Amino acid sequence: MTITSDSVVTLHYKVSAEDGTELDSSFGKEPLTVLHGRRFLIEGLEEALEGKDKGESFSVSVEPEKAYGHRVDALVQRVPKTMFEGMEVEVGMSFRATTQQGEQSVVVIETTEEDVVVDGNHPLAGVPLTFEVEVVDIRDATAEELEHGHAHGKDGHSHDH
Repeated sequence: MTITSDSVVTLHYKVSAEDGTELDSSFGKEPLTVLHGRRFLIEGLEEALEGKDKGESFSVSVEPEKAYGHRVDALVQRVPKTMFEGMEVEVGMSFRATTQQGEQSVVVIETTEEDVVVDGNHPLAGVPLTFEVEVVDIRDATAEELEHGHAHGKDGHSHDH
């Protein structure tokens, strides 16, 4: 069977940054199962999976525009520490912030006596990624999976909402 839109794909992956630093891997763990074509994976990886067969292994480099986008300087903001009143704010902490564009995840990247600098960019924004992928299984999605818009596990029956 070949991967097409609405196939349920079970795969192992390893993703690395441009310098070779491993960022994540499913090898040695449970493989990832997704409903293909429903934007559960970054665009560049989803495009690379299209047309692949069970048992196939491949490597693909994905540029930022087809991954997590480019960094946006305007998403790095200095805000008064008083906005975090009663909290011990430390570099690396993440928060949900209410912005003019709605809810957004931000990470604290700097603190001073008066200010906190937060970054709303995805941590991998601007980073070219390399994926090593092994297609473990492919099957047709069940009617329920298509209705719900996501895979219900490798057998189609595991389901948590």
